Amino acid sequence: MSRALPAVQLRVPTDEDAFAWHRVFDDPDVMEFHGGRSAELSVYEELTARQRRHDAEHGFCFWTMLGEGGDEAGTNGANGGEVIGFTGAQPWPHAWGPVGEIEIGWRLGRAYWGQGYVTAAAHATLERLRAAGVRGVVAMVDARNERSIAVTQRLGMDLAETFTTPTSARIGHCYRLEL
Repeated sequence: MSRALPAVQLRVPTDEDAFAWHRVFDDPDVMEFHGGRSAELSVYEELTARQRRHDAEHGFCFWTMLGEGGDEAGTNGANGGEVIGFTGAQPWPHAWGPVGEIEIGWRLGRAYWGQGYVTAAAHATLERLRAAGVRGVVAMVDARNERSIAVTQRLGMDLAETFTTPTSARIGHCYRLEL
């Protein structure tokens, strides 16, 4: 029997979430498949601002993920909830790969791995995307990232393509799911 997934809340990222993402992702294990080292705060400031634009334009984005007890109103720490990562979707942002498609993605603070948060949040993301009229998604995953590959499998995604990233020359997988 499988265990129940934890409760998660998703909200459009705030300006303050740039600081929270910077703090939660400041871990070499978290960043292993995202350049291998912590990103500067300015990266998260730009990323959260871009996600707010995506939400305004498309009705979806990479939402801030709050752990159990979090609230959608935006107060970190309220009711025991705290920023633990992000999940959601965005138009594929690069000139290579699945240009023109919608990418589902996630990143989670190390302390929260293995507890079902990403799977729960990704399922909520798929529900929101269906409601927004999105017809399909892709997930671009480093071929060595077993944890993210497992999430794509739990979501029912199919391996569609193997590719080499132009920036890092690493092997990756493109998973697809029709909604």
